[in-house]
Amino acid sequence: MAKDKSKSRQQVYTLVVQIGRKEGDGLPKDASGAGLVVFASGVDEAEAVRETVAVLKQAETAPLDVTGYGTLEERLAEGHEIDAEERGLMQRALDENAVIIAQMQPFYGDAPEVEAD
Repeated sequence: MAKDKSKSRQQVYTLVVQIGRKEGDGLPKDASGAGLVVFASGVDEAEAVRETVAVLKQAETAPLDVTGYGTLEERLAEGHEIDAEERGLMQRALDENAVIIAQMQPFYGDAPEVEAD
């Protein structure tokens, strides 16, 4: 029996990720961390979060917290305004089965510290 492909269809989720400092993370010298707006593909939001965290760790960053804002359809239902550029990045994430960092905002001042393992 063939699997129903519609149930395993990839979707793009909007995530906001807080990252702390880690050596080699590429953040400005005086930043205490950063917030990232990410578009990530996955069959569900949990998979999109796992993939995002894995990619960010490979990129020498220290993800601390992830907040999900849902799919394009869910965001539209919530009344979010989504411009053409954002929709284009979402489509790219879907087409490439990728994690796309759409925005990065460094934090300055107090932020959670990442302890070395």
